[in-house]
Amino acid sequence: MLFQAPALDEKEEEVLEKVEELRRTLGYAFSATPRRWYGLLRRVTFARAVRGSNSIEGYNVTVDDAIAAAEGEEPLEARSEAWEAVKGYQTAMTYVLQLATDLHFAYSTDLLRSLHFMMTQHDLKRNPGRWRPGPIFVRDDERNEIVYEGPDAERVPGLMAELVGFLNDSSDGMPATVKAAMGHLNLVMIHPFSDGNGRMARALQTLVLARTGVLAPQFSSIEEYLGRNTQAYYDVLARVGGGRWSPEREVRPWLRFCLTAHYRQARTLVLRTRELEKLWNALEVEVRRRGLPERTLLALADAASGLRVRNATYRPIADVSDHLAGRDLKLLVEQGFLIAKGERRGRHYVASDDLLKLRARVQEPRRVEDPFEEEGPERT
Repeated sequence: MLFQAPALDEKEEEVLEKVEELRRTLGYAFSATPRRWYGLLRRVTFARAVRGSNSIEGYNVTVDDAIAAAEGEEPLEARSEAWEAVKGYQTAMTYVLQLATDLHFAYSTDLLRSLHFMMTQHDLKRNPGRWRPGPIFVRDDERNEIVYEGPDAERVPGLMAELVGFLNDSSDGMPATVKAAMGHLNLVMIHPFSDGNGRMARALQTLVLARTGVLAPQFSSIEEYLGRNTQAYYDVLARVGGGRWSPEREVRPWLRFCLTAHYRQARTLVLRTRELEKLWNALEVEVRRRGLPERTLLALADAASGLRVRNATYRPIADVSDHLAGRDLKLLVEQGFLIAKGERRGRHYVASDDLLKLRARVQEPRRVEDPFEEEGPERT
């Protein structure tokens, strides 16, 4: 037996419809007409999801380094275990992107074990790609106590087969958002692996949503939100989990938490979309006024968005040679848009004060309400 989703009540149905409407709004914005800034939003959103999911496990990297991992570049800051963890997670999530539109797709235990191997292959002591061989406990290091105990290892194969059956069942009429949330909850409660269970559960939730085709996988994920609200995430899992494998427990708090996360993440993306369009339009005016190459908009938009621009990251998106990329970036420094930092391999460029002021002029208020309350606390 797995944790079971209850029938949604009237308020939950209302919030779910709000989430779906926001997704339709985003889907239309991304597909109506080609926008050159879409690539930046996609890259940054994916990087924030990778960064958010890994930060929950204590693997902290910058958004710049998460983008570097996604693009096969060396990091500016991250090293050793955190970098390896992020690279592994990025590989698994890239595979999730590929599976989103696979016509021959089916969930399987082999698929889940393969994704786990991609995430944790840098440390063979963690049994990458294999079910855990024995008992497992989740410990709260601050309180020095065990807060959750997974089911016996002998039950893991059967429970995971049951989970796969649930995911493949399209006849239950369950909304994808609910099915994705239940996939996440059950995997993290089964705790089938020696390590990486949280990351696997979050990746599975993103995969289930991506398979709906409503939005690109990068925009379906709530991993960024979970990374920003980690304690609330832990609290609701502890409340629902009850300390040990107890699938008979009430899961409504978890569903409401996930619906809130989807609503707030989608609203945040709508705000970012508006901001980025206004930013791009303002930058176009400046580039044309100064007679700069139009392709430099790509570097300016990255820098104005808070990213560090490198020759290696600018070159592929602008589709120019190493020499021309270097010349473009030098020109943007001379024009007062960028500031050069570091030397040689560490050379990168950040936004100047003038560029940051331009960005500030297009920023929108960041308040995103709690959809289950009239005046909920602000959290994005």
